[in-house]
This record gives sequence, structure tokens and C-alpha cells, in this order.
Amino acid sequence: MKKYTPYILLFVLIIFPLVVRNSYYQHLMILVLIWVVIGSGWNIIPGYTGQVSFGDAAFFGTGAYTAGLFASKLGMSAWWGMAFGGFAAMAIAFPFGWICFRLRGAYFALASLALNEVCRHVATVWESLTNGMVGILVMPTFVSKIPYYYVALSLAVFSIIFIQSVMKSRWGYYFLSIREDQDAAESLGIDTHYYKMISLNIAAFLTGITGSLFMNYMGFIDPEVVFSLHDISIMAILVGIVGGVGTIYGPVVGAFVMVAVHEFFRTGFLGFFKTLASVTGSDFVNTVAKYVSQAHVLGFGILVVLVILYLPNGIVGDWDKIIGIFTRFKRKGESS
Repeated sequence: MKKYTPYILLFVLIIFPLVVRNSYYQHLMILVLIWVVIGSGWNIIPGYTGQVSFGDAAFFGTGAYTAGLFASKLGMSAWWGMAFGGFAAMAIAFPFGWICFRLRGAYFALASLALNEVCRHVATVWESLTNGMVGILVMPTFVSKIPYYYVALSLAVFSIIFIQSVMKSRWGYYFLSIREDQDAAESLGIDTHYYKMISLNIAAFLTGITGSLFMNYMGFIDPEVVFSLHDISIMAILVGIVGGVGTIYGPVVGAFVMVAVHEFFRTGFLGFFKTLASVTGSDFVNTVAKYVSQAHVLGFGILVVLVILYLPNGIVGDWDKIIGIFTRFKRKGESS
């Protein structure tokens, strides 16, 4: 059964927008699929190559602005960003990796953090090109969310198949050798700098394309949205950690969980507090509802702490452990 689970999930995702016509749920699924791609891209750097990165926002924002500039400056369709956004992100990743991959551990992580801020400030200050904080607005191509859904689904499936193929190739074995022991890999003749560059550019390409899709779907971007450390880079890390770092399907599970948690808090526990406030007419409950809707960061923190304590390899990495726990509970229930 475990062997066929990905195919069953894919079938469910294909028919989802045909069965569920509610645009709100379609929107949530588009966000999930977007995070599957971003999380998969991030996962290949720390999960398989062992290099912790906070640079996803730089690549995501570059891809988004590529699509936006095609529309605002060149008068072309923003969908051309899907073709060029990934390469634009690689153009940022290549010089960054060439210089900063000589750093290791926390130093490289800090350098990637700085890359986000540099890109955000450039997009903010260069008003003649990016419109600064005014942002870029484009008209959506489709009224329905279904075309965006299937584009996002195709991109998510492509990213998973592509990374799975890479990890079964020679590149994948070199990535893993660098993750396990970089000095030992170098002693065996592996050009660690070169293969770290490859992993970074793969991640940048996937994340850049996703940024271009985001531009087309949302229709508006500004530097604070697409170069956000918290909303992009940290979220990508959380998707990987919760789902399972170094696993193919970890980002898929992590994307579902993190979008669900975010929406759970944003809606005030699925509208519970708003309903309670309207029934009771209490100003206190209204205040609580306001703060709860903004407390998704707290929810993320609690979830990550629980995962680190009880599922250090993530949901997918410790799936057998989760099944074992439920099996023990079932046996105890039957024996009693």
C-alpha cells in the first residue's frame, strides 16, 4: 500500500478542483502546491547537501520580479516569467554560491540571510525599475483558479520527480557524501564546491519559477511580500523540518501541515472566536480573536518544538515511529 500512496495522492489532487468547486479551498491547495515546490527546492541544499540556507526569499522574489517586469516594462505576458524566472534566480545564486560556499556552517547560513536583505533593499531603492514599495500590479490572466491550480500541480509533480531523479544519479551520491563528511568527500577527489553550486542552483531554479507563478496568480508583489525572511525563507525551512529533511515527500507533507496551521490561526480557530464574539457581544473575545488571528508564528513555534522533541526526522522520516505509536494504542485498547 505504501508503494502506491504517491499515485493515490496524485489522483486525488488531479480531481480535487473538479470535485471541490469552492474557490477558497482551491486557493488553499494552490498555496500548498506552491510550498511543495519551495520546500523541495530548499530541501536539496540542507537536506541532501548539508548546507543550511535562509536564501529562498532572494530566489523567490527574483523570480516574481522577473515575471512582473516582463509585464510592466516589456509589455509582455507575465507568464514569460515562468520560462525566465528560474534562470534569473540562478543568476543570483551563481555568484553568491561561488563566493560564499567557501564558508561553512553558520557562516554560510548568515551569508544567505544577508542575500535576502540585499535583494529586498535593491528592490525597494531601485524605484525606476521595480516601483519600489509601490510594487508591481498585473491583471490576472484567468478568473477561475483552476488553471493556476493545475499549473502549480504540474510544477509540484515536476519538482518531486526531478529531485528524485537527481538523487538517484551521480550528483545525488556526491551531495550525500558532502552532507555526511565534506573533508572525506574532498579526500576522495570530489569537487565539493562545484557540487554545492549545483545543488544551490537547482534550488534557486525551482524557487524562482515558483516566484513567477506567484506573481501571475496573486497579481501584485512588493519587496516586503516576496523578499520576506519570515513569510518565505523561514516558512520554507519549517516546511522541510516538519515534513522531514532529506526525504523526497517530506516537503509535500510539510506544506499541507504548515498551510493548515497558518490558516487555522488566521481564521481564529476556523472562525470559532469570531462566532463566539458575535454570540456573546464581548469586547474581550473580539480582542482575543484579533490576537489569535495574528498568532500563527506562535503556532509554528509550538509545532516545530513538538516535532523536534518527538519526531526529529520529521513526519515522513519518522512515519514508522508514528504508525508504531498508533499500533500500540490500538493493542492496548483491544486488550482492555
